[in-house]
Amino acid sequence: MCAAGTAVAVGCVWLVLSVCPAATAADTGPVVILTIDGAISPATVDYAVRGMRKAAADEAPLVVLRIDTPGGLDTSMRMLVKEILASPVPVATFVAPGGARAASAGTFILYASHVAAMAPGTNLGAATPVQIGGPGKDAEPQEPDDKKAGKDRGDKSKGPALTGKQIEDAAAYIRSLAQLRGRNAEWGEQAVRDAVSLSAADALGRGVIDLVVRDTPELLDKLDGRAVKLADGERKLQTRDAQTRVIDPDWRTRLLAVIANPSVALILMMIGIYGLILEFANPGFIVPGVAGAMCLLLAFYAFQLLPVDYTGIALILLGVALIVAEAFAPSFGALGIGGIAALAFGTVIFADPEELGSYAPSTTFLIVLPALLGTALLATVLLALKARRRPVVSGVEDLVGARGEALEDFAQEGWVQVRGERWRGRSPAPLARGQALRVTGISGLILSVEPG
Repeated sequence: MCAAGTAVAVGCVWLVLSVCPAATAADTGPVVILTIDGAISPATVDYAVRGMRKAAADEAPLVVLRIDTPGGLDTSMRMLVKEILASPVPVATFVAPGGARAASAGTFILYASHVAAMAPGTNLGAATPVQIGGPGKDAEPQEPDDKKAGKDRGDKSKGPALTGKQIEDAAAYIRSLAQLRGRNAEWGEQAVRDAVSLSAADALGRGVIDLVVRDTPELLDKLDGRAVKLADGERKLQTRDAQTRVIDPDWRTRLLAVIANPSVALILMMIGIYGLILEFANPGFIVPGVAGAMCLLLAFYAFQLLPVDYTGIALILLGVALIVAEAFAPSFGALGIGGIAALAFGTVIFADPEELGSYAPSTTFLIVLPALLGTALLATVLLALKARRRPVVSGVEDLVGARGEALEDFAQEGWVQVRGERWRGRSPAPLARGQALRVTGISGLILSVEPG
């Protein structure tokens, strides 16, 4: 009996211990998969941050950040890196699918992640924070091998990209991330200074990434049992055969992706100004006022998301004010020309191309937009003012100066006909029946007339 009882007890303990890990795994949420496809922008950061916080709230064992990006805003990249470093859930950045890249800002995100993985046929690097829009005339083609390491690094900081101080800051930043995650700090700094790139296999061989895998299931399989360091301590991943949950960008992210673009934000601001001017010129029309106010608020929301110079925005508003002032207080073109010049200077300096990177407006846009806006705005204001000064063509006021004839003989007051209507008329001189007359004024329902 004792032996049988002992066997039963041991069996129960074994059964409980075997069930507990499964229960623990069931209590955790699924692996969350987020996708970044395109430039790193405020919309991207909003989507990724909300996804990671949702994963933390659901106690997900891992967040997989699938990226394919040419780079993006430095400020947005740093915000996303801060969120990854502070995340209570491990983040695995996976450059996929084949043919994808993690260039510029994407390299920093890869270095900051707890796990860095790439699919075959992908690449990373070229992390020099430059304006994506074509190299300057003195820039040289970038070589993806180690030959660039021996060239003079000082010349890179003198080109059209950034000053040496900004490159030093970016190099120190990626070195700190490499030291935190135990990755190749020397190559990371070289990627910033010399804009070199690596393929997935080379990145694995040089200790830049942790894994090369074909797809997400293989990534989860190879990560199972791996220990990662979080802010609150070390954690062992349990990802084999784990359920996954894909969180796609929602309408809010898509809307932010459209308006959080300097060129679009600038156009929205000008549409807003146009709408308000038209509403003030034609009170009660409503549609221009409503549309203008909405566009203006959307533009200001986009500006607070972007690294813009508010002096440039102030110059744009000043330019609009000067053009409107030219219409109401003619100065032989001085105010109008000054307004167009203020518009031009404002559109040029409102956004720093070095900060905006691939989001920087093109030179053609910065030249054509103020010219079109200034001309169109001046024409609109002049047309509105002309319509406002047009003489009245209907109503009682239009009767002054109108011609008519007397319907009867009278010395001071009698019936007259003006524009087919019968009126009481008062004349300082006698009028005969059928005699022509002219209206000189109106007092209530009596016209003041005179022979003529």
